[in-house]
This record gives sequence, C-alpha cells and structure tokens, in this order.
Amino acid sequence: MTNPTIKFSRKDPQKFFKTLNKRVNNYFSENDIKKTGNWKLHLKTIVMFSLFLVPYFLILFLDISDWWKLLFTVLMGAGMAGVGMNVMHDGNHGTYSRKKWVNKFMGSSIYILAGNVYNWQVQHNVLHHTYTNIHGHDEDIDAGGIIRFSRHAKWKRFHKFQHIYSVFLYGLLTFNWSLTSDFKQTRSYLKRQLSYGKMPSKWKQWSLLAITKALYISMWIVIPILIGIVWWKVLLGFFIMHYTAGLILSIIFQLAHMVEDNDMPMPNEAGEMKNTWAIHQLFTTANFATNNKIINWFSGGLNHQVEHHIFPNISHIHYGKISEIVKETAREFNLPYNEYESTRGAIKSHFRHLKMLGNKPQLS
Repeated sequence: MTNPTIKFSRKDPQKFFKTLNKRVNNYFSENDIKKTGNWKLHLKTIVMFSLFLVPYFLILFLDISDWWKLLFTVLMGAGMAGVGMNVMHDGNHGTYSRKKWVNKFMGSSIYILAGNVYNWQVQHNVLHHTYTNIHGHDEDIDAGGIIRFSRHAKWKRFHKFQHIYSVFLYGLLTFNWSLTSDFKQTRSYLKRQLSYGKMPSKWKQWSLLAITKALYISMWIVIPILIGIVWWKVLLGFFIMHYTAGLILSIIFQLAHMVEDNDMPMPNEAGEMKNTWAIHQLFTTANFATNNKIINWFSGGLNHQVEHHIFPNISHIHYGKISEIVKETAREFNLPYNEYESTRGAIKSHFRHLKMLGNKPQLS
C-alpha cells in the first residue's frame, strides 16, 4: 500500500518510458541475457561477505594486537557496506536471482547488517523509489530536522553550518538502525498500513524484530565479550564498524540525490505531480563516476542511480550496459540525464548544495 495523496501525471504524449522500456527489453532479448544477477554478482557476494565476516572471526580467535583489531573493524565496516549495496539491495529488489527463495535469503542478509527486511522494503522500495526527493514522503531525505536536505523543509539557524557538521553525522546511519530506527519505523509503518507486497501481521513483525535484534547484539557484542575481549574495546570496535559503513552508505546515497543538478519537486494542491513517474526519476536522480571501475564494482551500481530508479527490477550488474540506452533516449526526448564524471565532482556539488540549503530561505 502506498500513500494515496500523491498522483503522478499519466500524460506522456511522446511515450518516453514506453520507448525506453522497449529498447532495454530488446537489449536483453537480443543478447539472450537475464535481468537478474549472474556469476559476476555471485563472485562479488563471496568477496563482500569475506570482507565483512573474516575479520570478525580473526578478531575472535587470533591473538593479535589492538592495532590489527582496529584495522579489521574498519574492513568489517567496508564489507558491511559492500554486502548492503551489492547483495542485500539486489535481494530485496528481487533482482539477485530468478528464484524467489534466493532473493529472500540474500535480502535477509540485512539482519546481520543491523536492519530489518520489512522496514527497509517500505522505506526504500515503496517510499523512496516512488516519491523520490519529495519532501514529506521520501523518508531518505528526512534527517529529523538536523540537516536540511530540501528547500521545502523548515530552516533553522544552525543549518548554516550543515555543510560542515553533516559529514560527521553521516557515519551514524547504520548505528541508528541497530538501536532505534527499526522500532520507530515498525510502529509507524504498521500503523499506516504500509507494506511492500503482503502486509505482515503485527505479532509476526514485532516478534521477528525482537528476535533478530537479540541475535544481532549477541553476535556482535555478547559473544566477543564472552570470548574474553574487554567490553569497552568491543563497543569501540562495534561503533567504528558501523561508522565506517554508515559513512560509505550515506555519501553514496547523497551523491545520487542531494546534488545541485537534482530537482526536489512538490505536488500541487490536488496532490498531483507535474511529470510521470519515470520522468520524475530523471529530474531527481544523478549518476557519478560511472567510468570508475572500482566505484562501479564496490557501490553495487548505485552510482548508476538513474538506471536503478527507472529499472529497479534489473540487477545492478547490467547498469553499465543499459546506461547508454537510457542516456540516448533521454536526450532524444529532450529530458535531463544528470551525471558527474567523478566522485570528487559529485562530492563538491553535494556540499555546495548543503551550504545553499543552509542559508536563510530568503538568501537561497
């Protein structure tokens, strides 16, 4: 169930999405390629889980110095972000495999990343992918008033410093998952009757949330302490792991949506959007560093955000190939295709955008 107050336009006289969708489908059929993941994604899965979990077991069972343990917690944070972007993300979009149980299994990896499948699918698949960059509807651009991501959000005096302090808060993203966010979201989403697919029972969702959180805390905090690691070192390592993952995930998301080229449109008084859903995605998303092989590989294709938002039913493994089709079709229809050549350029644009939004509305 989605929010009924927003209606996207159905007027597309030039038939942009119909044309684009046909061309992309032709690419897959002509090359006899499945839209789901392939061996490249399977190999990457092994690498990401290894980066995430091998250091954890090395810390538990090897007699190594604290400096090595510190390095390993950073590696675990990078692996945590890598599993989230490459495995969990595709799994919960149903694009990891043609088999539903495989997608469900891979999507469930979010439980060892501190999250919850139901909450993530509602926030990401339903709210973010449907109402991208729409203030009050896309929760991914809601920072609780601490950071002003939209010109439609209320301005506060401390926002004039947000381009400075925001980066320090970005690292808390997944840490919040593990402590408070999931409980707040479960209460909110169940009350609002929001779901991605079948609506779960309240009892099942709350029970699953409690059990998985208990197992999560046991794995990352209780077991290391029982093994003999000093409690404060465990908590410090836990925080560093989460801060590393949160910083990576937050920055990659911000570069896809919170940059100067992207629009943040609002519906009219009747709740109607100016553009169709597909065209709306072109105005509100941006690509970055698409020629950088390392960024392409590690980010799970999230630097190809335009392709991901228009075709969330296609695995990120294919975004590099279909991007030219999307770009050419957008230009053919005189529509925007926002992209930054480098990560550095996108980062600069993001913080300029934050600085502009931090000014008083009269100035910005």
